[in-house]
Amino acid sequence: MKTPPKWKFAIMVWIAIYPTITLVQFLIGDSLVHLPIPLRTLFLTLILVPLMVFILLPGLRKVFDKWLHN
Repeated sequence: MKTPPKWKFAIMVWIAIYPTITLVQFLIGDSLVHLPIPLRTLFLTLILVPLMVFILLPGLRKVFDKWLHN
């Protein structure tokens, strides 16, 4: 299969990651505020990376498939 242009893939990733980061910060951000930034980032990435790789990006690839490859 043809690889989509990087700019289209970047837009798709942004569509997935911005609302997800916002939601996670809203849900658990207050409980992490006392931690140093490196630990906060560690916890956020432990949640966000698997969610992006295994759920959100595969789902969005199906939704945006035609647009990505046109």
